[in-house]
Amino acid sequence: MKILANDGISKSGINTLEKAGFEVITTKVAQEQVANYINAHNVGVLLVRSATKVRKDLIDACPGLKIIGRGGVGMDNIDVAYAREKGIQVINTPASSSESVAELVFAHLFTGVRFLHDSNRTMPLEGDSNFEGLKKAYANGIELRGKTLGIIGFGRIGQAVAKMALGLGMRVIAADKFVSKVDVKVDFYNGQFINVAIETEPLEDVFKHSDFITLHVPAQEGYVIGKAEFAQLKEGVGIINCARGGVVDEVALIEALENEKVAFAGLDVFESEPKPEIQILMHPKVSLTPHIGAATLEAQDRIGTELAEQIIGLLCN
Repeated sequence: MKILANDGISKSGINTLEKAGFEVITTKVAQEQVANYINAHNVGVLLVRSATKVRKDLIDACPGLKIIGRGGVGMDNIDVAYAREKGIQVINTPASSSESVAELVFAHLFTGVRFLHDSNRTMPLEGDSNFEGLKKAYANGIELRGKTLGIIGFGRIGQAVAKMALGLGMRVIAADKFVSKVDVKVDFYNGQFINVAIETEPLEDVFKHSDFITLHVPAQEGYVIGKAEFAQLKEGVGIINCARGGVVDEVALIEALENEKVAFAGLDVFESEPKPEIQILMHPKVSLTPHIGAATLEAQDRIGTELAEQIIGLLCN
């Protein structure tokens, strides 16, 4: 059977699938040509990340599809329920990229509290002529240790963020509609570990008490943090969104940055992705990455291998 990995797949995933007798195609097919390609080449499995959209029209146009796989957590680019109604298996890899996303959250946090995003823009322009001025401008950084991190969405990724925060000596609070209590295991390099019990709290309490807030929720109707919610936050809070564009109101965020309600933001995802608004891209208080939360070599290896093993389990057993 042929597998089209339209948004790519790791070498480890390809090797695992080929050993099981599958043909893996990694040709990048334009969105409007995906259905034609699948039918012309008798593709039975379509693997995507976030770029390729698998909507009802594509599903209807490809009666030979047996599996749709998403390399990652969220499946908002796939009409999952409709595919399953049509008898197509839909799979994803919810556990493979948690640590990668969590590390990016802290990259944005460290960047924000030490002004790295702005100093890296300014130093090439003024470093040789205004060194002392820049030194003074960026001298009021703060430490993460001892601060309160609020996590909205306490699934696998939220818990991975909590582990790192606890390791840094931060206080962790969390809100989640479906999770009430989690024992977070913090592992150390030498095999030792500690367990920390965290009970989730009402969202309003997380807004009220957090020095920094990071979101780990799926795409949904409406904003999790909009104009009304920004009003509830502590003065000088930091906001990190490595979840989905559209869960934070970017217009309200810009306003909150301008009036210093929010000290800085770190964004890996955007409302108008893949063409983020210029006001976001150019703002000196926003740290930016282009939706790379799961894009580490280690995560992609895990994702490819996990997808391969699921496909083999479904089609070969």
